Amino acid sequence: MTTVLDDAAVLSRLSPALAVAAMHAAVLAAERGELVAPPRIHADVQTFTAGRLAGHWYGYRSYATHLDGPQVVAVHAEPSGELLGLAVGRELGNHRTGALGGLAMDLLARPEARTVGLVGTGSQAWTQIWAISAVRPLAEVRVFSRDPVRRRTFAERITAELGVPAVAVDSVRAAVAERDIVVLATSAGEPVLAAGWISPGTAVTTVGPKQTGRAEFGPDLPERAAGIFTDSIAQLDGYRPAAVLAGREVVSLGAVASGARAGRRAAKDVTLYASVGLAGTEPFLLARLLK
Repeated sequence: MTTVLDDAAVLSRLSPALAVAAMHAAVLAAERGELVAPPRIHADVQTFTAGRLAGHWYGYRSYATHLDGPQVVAVHAEPSGELLGLAVGRELGNHRTGALGGLAMDLLARPEARTVGLVGTGSQAWTQIWAISAVRPLAEVRVFSRDPVRRRTFAERITAELGVPAVAVDSVRAAVAERDIVVLATSAGEPVLAAGWISPGTAVTTVGPKQTGRAEFGPDLPERAAGIFTDSIAQLDGYRPAAVLAGREVVSLGAVASGARAGRRAAKDVTLYASVGLAGTEPFLLARLLK
């Protein structure tokens, strides 16, 4: 029998620790070649990502290219082809992205990291903080977005739901200065910060646009970084127009998680994680939730 999960059912089964652990397993499986994860496919009206964990399952995520509507994630058993489960809505995909960001900060942020500067107050901003709270005992979050009411409400939600002190601030610079972790989660097509505002030792994660001609950060940020990382090299290379990181050395999270490549080398290094969406991770997470 096929299990169908709506957003409420997904959230009832999901925790930040479970989600981050699932993404840790996923990037390791991708690094070993066990998780097949090709770049996403854009059709005229529909976008697809697909994945296969050899001998266990195969699945996909589908969403409308031209509409901001619900998504469908499906998992089939291998080799029978039985449809094991469906997730319909937005929460599984949103929290999968947050969990990859949480994993990145676990691998790249200093062990003593306690403070976060957050730019953005949308769903991706929320799931990033949600996941990061599972990998570091956060002491304070500073929140900025253009809407004063929205950023204040968002800060209040962080405190109420995650138990982390949070405060709204009135500029990007005030949010990101002297922070251990900085999260950029905007829809901005132009840089929202100057790299000089980032303190030595900060781990930066960027969730928003990162293509040539449309990016939430400028070339000064990767130039400042001692190391640049992503969840999917193939997806990053598949951007059209090209990603602003094209031509730079970028290391996969899987290589860091496996120990094949170093993450943070020194306490004062600035690291940059570019979230692009490792294909197959939505069905990977759904398969975990169905257990």
